[in-house]
Amino acid sequence: MKRIKTLKMNYEFKNVFNKGNYYIGKQIILYDLNNKYNYNRLGIAISTKLCKAVKRNEIKRKIRAAYQDLEKQAKKGHDLVFIWNKKEDINNLSYKVIYNDMKNMFLKIGIL
Repeated sequence: MKRIKTLKMNYEFKNVFNKGNYYIGKQIILYDLNNKYNYNRLGIAISTKLCKAVKRNEIKRKIRAAYQDLEKQAKKGHDLVFIWNKKEDINNLSYKVIYNDMKNMFLKIGIL
């Protein structure tokens, strides 16, 4: 399985939040910014106030899995940061809803 390039540094996340566009889905929020590289970079930010670590890691796993399924079709050269929508209940966590949200947002942006 191909390794996903990720955003790691705080200034990279801040750059995407400040200069990027955002799109709101049912369960996730996407911040998007064009980058100078020939690949996409993924960032996931889940607040510690939202839930315990086990649930946060489950959310991250499902977001990464949905992204991997769509990455093959996506255009390159974007920094993408996903955030869990705080208005949505965590107990309704669903891979299918996350996948559909992500796919619809990618279509809006023009990545797919």
